[in-house]
Amino acid sequence: MPGHRIFATQFASVYRLYVQKAERKGRTKDEVDQIICWLTGYDPAGLRRQIELGSDFETFFARAPALHPNSALIRGVVCGVRVEEVEDPLMRKIRYLDKLIDELARGKAMEKILRQ
Repeated sequence: MPGHRIFATQFASVYRLYVQKAERKGRTKDEVDQIICWLTGYDPAGLRRQIELGSDFETFFARAPALHPNSALIRGVVCGVRVEEVEDPLMRKIRYLDKLIDELARGKAMEKILRQ
């Protein structure tokens, strides 16, 4: 069974949208990067490298050093779907990221977004 089309979407194209969403709400690109690095284990240079390489979401998460152990604490609804109930592991990771960016755009404190 083929995967969802988001799996083959270039991460860089969605990353740009994440940054735009955050900036529209008075947040920064650095905060978006901090969230992505926290979730995936990439360092800033590794994140930039994945963006420059044009990695799709599947490759981006496959190459991620390590999903943060507290990512399981991410709960809530994104696009009408409860992230903790998403069965496909890759889709769940993508939804985790969407949820974190939503929380940033809503003005939530970084300590709470990063589950500290």
